Amino acid sequence: QVQLVETGGGFVQPGGSLRLSCAASGFTFSRYDTSWYRQAPGKERVLVAIITTTDSRPGSTNYADSVKGRFTISRDNIKKTVYLQMDNLKPEDTAVYYCNARDRLYGINYWGEGTLVTVSS
Repeated sequence: QVQLVETGGGFVQPGGSLRLSCAASGFTFSRYDTSWYRQAPGKERVLVAIITTTDSRPGSTNYADSVKGRFTISRDNIKKTVYLQMDNLKPEDTAVYYCNARDRLYGINYWGEGTLVTVSS
């Protein structure tokens, strides 16, 4: 059974940090590009960060302009986990954060159920 389980969300004050984790199971994780999306209340789901896979090893990363320099995406193919380190959080980062895994060759997409991040004073 395919699963992506996000953890690490919560409440934090502006300027604080959180680290999200997404644990994968049920598929060959190392073959999939992985990314984090977020959806704020009343808005569409948007891409936050992506880390590709190349020859089953972590590849390149890319970030939305709004999080560049503050967020860092990484992955551990042995642990089958992708991370999102979020620093200097701002109220506009408040959203449900979703983990995504995508097979570039076949276009297969898997999604987690999301974890809520609330940034407020």
